[in-house]
Amino acid sequence: MTEFLNSRIVPVGTLDDPELAVPLAEALLAGGIQTFEITLRNEHTLPAIAAIASKVPDMQIGVGTVLTPEQLRQARDVGAQFGVAPGTNPRVIRAAAELNLPFIPGVATATDIEIAFELGCTLLKFFPATHLGGPAALKSLAAPYLHTGVRFLPLGGVRPAAAADWLGLDAVGAIGGSWLVARELVNAKDWNAITDLARAAVKLEEEVA
Repeated sequence: MTEFLNSRIVPVGTLDDPELAVPLAEALLAGGIQTFEITLRNEHTLPAIAAIASKVPDMQIGVGTVLTPEQLRQARDVGAQFGVAPGTNPRVIRAAAELNLPFIPGVATATDIEIAFELGCTLLKFFPATHLGGPAALKSLAAPYLHTGVRFLPLGGVRPAAAADWLGLDAVGAIGGSWLVARELVNAKDWNAITDLARAAVKLEEEVA
């Protein structure tokens, strides 16, 4: 595990129906995944987080695509246990600290890393991970910072075939994966398939550890 996350492979998705939130969280838990990030990209996100927080207490639920301090407060108020952003916004990072809410800002450059680290963040989202050059790029970018304790959560184009390469890096604390909560599976309510994907992810995590 890393920092405050309960899983090294974190499902990341957007829900089209908040009624699907609880069965989805239960399907992930059945497969051994204990952390889930829902992106704040539509009006269903906050109700979905609230439902999981109240009805699936064993699931560590986070909010993604946080762009403003107000969004962060709203998500915290309905039960979000951590926040994630696509970029490094000092206002949002400071708001997270004031709320005592663990926060993962997004970084793509050395400058981003240094700003986030100076503001107290040590787990950083490397985004968009694949388009920035994949594991080799992160290994080079992270090298000057590993001694500080900074670690990374690659997200954006991360696929199961490359998951082991990412997790094998010293710089990587966890990875984010949208394949675990693919929209077509969620909307089809194929909970068994999602549980199977979660089990496979946990097995991979154990093999790399």
